[in-house]
Amino acid sequence: MKPLRKHVAMAVDGGGIKGIIVARALSMLEDSLGKPIHDIFRLSAGTSTGSIISAGLASGLTAHQMFDLYTQLGKTIFPKTLRSFLWPITRYRYPNGPLVSALQKAIGDKKMGDFWTADPPTDIVLTTFDMVDNHTCFIKPWKDQYKDWPVVRAVLASSSVPTYFPIVEGRYVDGGVGSYANPCYLAAYEINYCLDWDPAETTLISLGTGRDPHKLQPYQADSYLGWQWLTPVLGAFLQSADDQQVNLVHTFFDKLDFRRFQVNLQQPFDMDDPSKISQLTAYGDEMGRMIQNDIYDSSLQVMAARAPVK
Repeated sequence: MKPLRKHVAMAVDGGGIKGIIVARALSMLEDSLGKPIHDIFRLSAGTSTGSIISAGLASGLTAHQMFDLYTQLGKTIFPKTLRSFLWPITRYRYPNGPLVSALQKAIGDKKMGDFWTADPPTDIVLTTFDMVDNHTCFIKPWKDQYKDWPVVRAVLASSSVPTYFPIVEGRYVDGGVGSYANPCYLAAYEINYCLDWDPAETTLISLGTGRDPHKLQPYQADSYLGWQWLTPVLGAFLQSADDQQVNLVHTFFDKLDFRRFQVNLQQPFDMDDPSKISQLTAYGDEMGRMIQNDIYDSSLQVMAARAPVK
């Protein structure tokens, strides 16, 4: 693994229970570096499950503790009940009470501003989509409008996936509803324009939660009926937005030591399926080895090869 630079930042994608992949990989990084993630990263950006990981680590939890949290609470947060099976005729599949209790136990009563007044200060960027004002909100500890927000409130707002969890306070839903399911560009922007870190002295590690296999055979889409387009179109939208964020960082922040890690899943995984924890852990082991051996996401390598020579 290449040495990290003076400043180190992290960005974690959304993905529900697939956050296990990232938590496992980061626990391996902790073992490799011999210190907790919180002692290394001074900026964390996260969306949805990425906000849970980012806030937990910024609060002082170790990556091992985050991994244990995911493995122990998966079935509690995503219980298979009559509501979960009837969700098309209900407003959401899972009550958020178990998630709130888990967050309060792990993070406590900490407020967003506490990250910024700590010694040393830690910056954190969490995304949520405001359905009332129809725009993405970037929750940060140094912003006056967010410094008194409880961290649990911010994380809950960022991770309330529509149809899975109830909307928060009548307006806030998962940050991935906008363009930032992958928040690596937000982290790069924060580094350059808000923290004023020198990109040449900064490492940004971006962590995905697995790329689903969606390769079609030629002419396969010709046979799609109307409702069959929903899943592939939504998947294409999300994957395109994720890759776009990577491309933006690569294009506009080329002096950053930008490391994007992603694993290719051999089968789709539902974001609310805790029965697949063992398989997801194995993918986390794979990502951990990728981090330790500087094996970057193949899409980043392709973009680097296509970049114009300066």
